[in-house]
Amino acid sequence: MDDATRTRIEAATYRRLIQHLMQDRPDAQNIDLMNLAGFCRNCLSRWYGEAAAEEGIALNKEQAREVVYGMPYDDWRAQHQAEATGDQLKAFDQSFAANVGKKD
Repeated sequence: MDDATRTRIEAATYRRLIQHLMQDRPDAQNIDLMNLAGFCRNCLSRWYGEAAAEEGIALNKEQAREVVYGMPYDDWRAQHQAEATGDQLKAFDQSFAANVGKKD
């Protein structure tokens, strides 16, 4: 597979992932994603911003989040994010500790 084809396939896969997480499954809370997979939508937006920076494009945190969330982050949070439960926060602490020092 040539590089251009691979890049198109990767881009299509990324767009599908974003659609799934933002439109199809907004009920999946970020904390649950972090607890299960060690990453969430905010991680995706950070990675997006880092990749943009590597290409010489400056995006601040809010701009990168708006790309990933498809709307301002505060709007998405108001529409979809619930308060974390004690169990979710406990699991997050354990997940975070397991991921500290790992390159993401």
